[in-house]
Amino acid sequence: VILILTKLYDFNLGAVTESSLWRSSDYGSTYTKLNDKVGSRTVLSYLYVCPTNKQKIMMLSDPEVELAVLISSDEGASFEKHPINFNILSLLFHPAQENWILAYSHDSKLYSSVDFGRKWQLVHDNVMPGRFYWAVMGLDRESDVVHIETRIAKGRAKYVKCRAQQCSEGNRQYLFPGYVDTNSLVVQDEYVFTQVTKSGRASYFVSYMREPFKQMQLPKYCLPKDMHIISTDEKQVFAAVQEWNQNNTYSLYISDSPGVYFTLSLENLRTSRGPAGNLLVDFYKIEGINGMYLANKLVDSHIKSFITYNKGQTWALLPAPATDVAGNNLHCILSHWSNECLIVLFKLDYTAVLLFSKYNLHLIESVCSFVMIYILQLKAAILFAASSSGDVRRTPTRLDPSPAKSLYRASLWLQVKLQRRNENDIYEFKLQIKSDVRNIGTELSSANLGMFITSDAGNSWRQIFDEEHNVWFLDNGGAMLAVLHAEAPIRNLWISLDEGKKWDRHSFSLAPLYVDGVLMEPESDNHIITFFGHFSHRSEWQLIKIDYKGLFSRRCMDGDYQTWHLHNKRELCVMGEKQIYMKRRPGNRCMLAQDYSRIYSSEPCLCTAYDFECDYGWERQTNGKCSPAFWFNPNGAAKSCSSSQSFLNSTGYRKVLSNNCKEGGTNVYSPRRQGCRPRPPQGLRLSTSQGELSATVGSNVTFTVYLDDGDSLRTSIQLDFGDGIKITYSNLSRTDDGIKHIYRTTGIYRVTASAENSQGSDSSTLFLHITKFFRSLLLSFSPALDEHNPDIPEWRDDIGRVVRTALSQVSGVPEEQLLVSLYPGLPSTAELFILPDEHTSSEHKRSSEESLESISNIFVTALNQGLVQFELKADIRIIVYMTQQTLAPLVDSNSIHSGSAMLMLLTVVFVGLAAFFIYKFKRKIPWIHVQTEDSHEKEPEVISTVGQNDNMSKVKLSEFPSPKELMEKELEARSRGTHSLSSLTQ
Repeated sequence: VILILTKLYDFNLGAVTESSLWRSSDYGSTYTKLNDKVGSRTVLSYLYVCPTNKQKIMMLSDPEVELAVLISSDEGASFEKHPINFNILSLLFHPAQENWILAYSHDSKLYSSVDFGRKWQLVHDNVMPGRFYWAVMGLDRESDVVHIETRIAKGRAKYVKCRAQQCSEGNRQYLFPGYVDTNSLVVQDEYVFTQVTKSGRASYFVSYMREPFKQMQLPKYCLPKDMHIISTDEKQVFAAVQEWNQNNTYSLYISDSPGVYFTLSLENLRTSRGPAGNLLVDFYKIEGINGMYLANKLVDSHIKSFITYNKGQTWALLPAPATDVAGNNLHCILSHWSNECLIVLFKLDYTAVLLFSKYNLHLIESVCSFVMIYILQLKAAILFAASSSGDVRRTPTRLDPSPAKSLYRASLWLQVKLQRRNENDIYEFKLQIKSDVRNIGTELSSANLGMFITSDAGNSWRQIFDEEHNVWFLDNGGAMLAVLHAEAPIRNLWISLDEGKKWDRHSFSLAPLYVDGVLMEPESDNHIITFFGHFSHRSEWQLIKIDYKGLFSRRCMDGDYQTWHLHNKRELCVMGEKQIYMKRRPGNRCMLAQDYSRIYSSEPCLCTAYDFECDYGWERQTNGKCSPAFWFNPNGAAKSCSSSQSFLNSTGYRKVLSNNCKEGGTNVYSPRRQGCRPRPPQGLRLSTSQGELSATVGSNVTFTVYLDDGDSLRTSIQLDFGDGIKITYSNLSRTDDGIKHIYRTTGIYRVTASAENSQGSDSSTLFLHITKFFRSLLLSFSPALDEHNPDIPEWRDDIGRVVRTALSQVSGVPEEQLLVSLYPGLPSTAELFILPDEHTSSEHKRSSEESLESISNIFVTALNQGLVQFELKADIRIIVYMTQQTLAPLVDSNSIHSGSAMLMLLTVVFVGLAAFFIYKFKRKIPWIHVQTEDSHEKEPEVISTVGQNDNMSKVKLSEFPSPKELMEKELEARSRGTHSLSSLTQ
């Protein structure tokens, strides 16, 4: 079945005004218009095919006309329409459940449906675009789990995990301790990646098999500026890393299985940027041959192409062809390849690869330019009529929520956009073919283009065209079909049955056709190709169906095959084994059977040094051996001692993943198990489970403790909650589920974790702000107030009391629930705190929060209308305004966010500064109430609020020489220090 969605774009109106849906059930011979089935007035915008059941189709209506989805369960034979109340931007289908869909809206909300779009439920708001993922089967416990990155503030986000239909606050899990950078969450295969930037320097974290996050370790002086995940195939991470001294290039790093320890594979990869600003990396995997990759590298300002047969452990220059298409010698010198030749590679069967090249010959210098640009894996055998600057793995790699992966065996579809060019209704057709092919890019501009092919997995190449062509592989590579890529119309195509040695020309159209695209159903028995195009800009669009089954006269028999030995420059052991492939003899006109097996035999080889890559901290020397880097101490590395009594000590080598060599009698490369030596704890980290540095009174706070290095089984952990309560664990494993604690009073608490064993100790501290929930607004005044502001505490107290009374009179809110504090300096500003009713119980917290929100809205309205005023003098009346959300050092506990919550993330810095100002200016800050407790049970020191007297003890200014020293002296000398909202007295 083929479905075609066409749209008519009116340039005068700047909108799509019409759409039509066409359906063919005979591989494009005839088409039926389905507008009556979807509604004659319905304007369609997008078409999606369920990847797990091609009979299920979903289409979106144009949101400018109506909000609705149209659903079909019979490959578009019938549709049912369902209205929705949100504008869908993209869809993500579940990898296994055909009825489960995630929908992302234009207002950054994520919805889920479990009945193929008939009903939708909100999952989460403030979701970052493209940063939501379904569960990975076999890894996540529940198949309906959703991984989400939600935006908290500018540049900050949270990693949230929940079930698609049960994602209320109480059902959400925050698996990463703290905030992450926006647009950094990647969930792919066994891995979850994220990034955290502090002080301008990024750190990268990975979770393997859904275990706790660990920081990714690159060589010490790599100092990455940027990182992109290229691939996670075969339980290994390929990453493109821009190091501190790189600008336009990236380096390729390869990890161990957990994705934690990375080693350098290839420096200075060529990169570019796509139309949307996405990074394009010239690094490509050859499907079907284990461990074979190609890459473009910048060498002395020239681009050179490299190939590896052992998964990036060693690289060699791509061998140049001996002759051109006419058989003339090219006289290429391998070591002198430059960047004047651009190549595009395509896959043919398992042993033939097609090259697409831009080249210049320097016969005098005996230099041939031959540089690869990109590889296109033609799994779906569908190609746009344009070349590309990179078949890149867009990074970070992710499941595409667009319809781009919806073209498979049962249902084929494409979209055609009709554009009105003038008032005479002449249309230009732009085909948007959705497939599994990643090949969109810019066209090659040079006229010196050539195409090359290899039939021995990259060991040798030959030229097949001296112009740019689009090539499709028919019947698993038994034939190739080529069409000239040109702006002019064409009528001929070329067929080769012998791996490009000979090409036969055939006419596919009576008149020259502008080819806009080609549609082909991959890995099927129908052998149909459909060309889409137009004869002229004024003609109707044309669909030309070609059945190429006639190229093959019969099914292949045993005598139609030949064997071929995979090798790397005649070295038969590739990735630890000798492999013999079976392929069709070139020129045989027979069709492959569906169960055709390409690998004829495989035999393991004995391991050599080149079956191993250098381990983390080790580098390959010119003699082929791995030696420790200058910064690395191999005797101090014990990666696994944090959780066991012994560890595998590296010999400097780690086996290339998916390498199948077998080790001989003497095992000289594999790591050796050794007992763990006692080591002091290092890198102790303390955080809250959600990364927050604030909580409300009576709430349950969960602390998490991490130890980067040390013998955790023999290291005791002590946690001092800062309120006089301490708890000790015999080892770190007992804290895996977090440590829970409830604070009963408000204040700022210094929470300290200590780790200690016989070899040493380490500690980590955070400051936690426990508050009541409240609302706050920042106030400003008429300019006249500044002229009468003496900037002394007593005057600020009086003005605060007057403003509080005025606010109470306007709103009817009791003054006991209001707190007004003026800040020192000019211009005159103040902060209004709206407190909950002191008689409200903790059981009615939600209703109290709603009441505070309502009161806050009343004040916002009154302040914006200038209704809050007071008389300063007989002829001076001051109007109070609202400026913005506060930045005061108080936080809101949950959904009622204010500017105060933002600043509390910097509590560690500002609390010292605030205390310094308290004593330096002796000002009465109404919301500060400091209690101290030491071994002598001192009376609490109270800094007065509005209405309190000034008879209190003061700490001498000399005791606080600097904010930082003040913080250290004050908090280290006391077992508890709290700042809380104080009650008001008249």
